[in-house]
Amino acid sequence: MAMSDKSAHNRGATANADKPVYRFFKRCFDIVFSALALIILFLPLVIIAIVIVIDSPGASPIFIQKRVGYKGKIFNFYKFRSMVPNAESMLDSLLDKNEMEGPVFKIKEDPRITKVGRFIRSSSIDELPQLINILKGDMSFVGPRPALPREVEQYDDRARERLEVKQGLTCYWQIMPSRNSLTFDEWLDLDLKYIKERSLLCDIKIIFKTVGAVFSLEGV
Repeated sequence: MAMSDKSAHNRGATANADKPVYRFFKRCFDIVFSALALIILFLPLVIIAIVIVIDSPGASPIFIQKRVGYKGKIFNFYKFRSMVPNAESMLDSLLDKNEMEGPVFKIKEDPRITKVGRFIRSSSIDELPQLINILKGDMSFVGPRPALPREVEQYDDRARERLEVKQGLTCYWQIMPSRNSLTFDEWLDLDLKYIKERSLLCDIKIIFKTVGAVFSLEGV
C-alpha cells in the first residue's frame, strides 16, 4: 500500500473512532455479560486455577502483565498462567527464534509453555480472566488485542491506530483461519478494518464466530 493510501486509511480509521452512542451500548453489553460470565464460570475458573497450581507449584495461577490499552493507557492484564514462572527472563534468549514479523514475538514450539498451559492456550481458556478486565473497563469483548509496552514502542503511526479504540478479548484476527500464520501487517490490516466497520451487529457476529474458533482449538 502506498504511503498516501496508508495515510488516507489512517484518517478514515480515526474519523470513525468517536461513536458515543455505540460506545455507551457497547459498555453496557460488556458490563452485563462479563458479570454474568464470571458468575456462571466461577466454579470452573476455580478448578482451572487449582490444576495450574498443581502443575506449577509455588506460582500464582493468574499471570498479571502490563499491557497497553485505549489511547496508550497502561493496565494490568490478566491471564491464566500457561508458562513457567521465569518465562519473562527467558525471553531474551528466544528472540532470535521469533516467527512473526514486526514487533510481535511468537514461536509455535515455545519451550516456556507448560503441559497444562499448552491445553488452555489451544482452547483459549487462558484468556478467561480477561473477563475481569472487561468488567473493570480496561478492555471490551471485541477490539484489537492489547499489546505489550515494548511492542508499542516499535509502532509507527499506522500501527498506533490500533490504540484509537478500547482493546478487546477478540477481534477479526481471532476468527481468521490459520490466524497464527498471519504477518503483523495482515494482523494490523484486520484491526484497522474493525475500527472502520465496528458496530454492535459487527461485534455480535465476531463473538459468535469466536466461539466457533475456540471449539476448533485454533488457540494462540
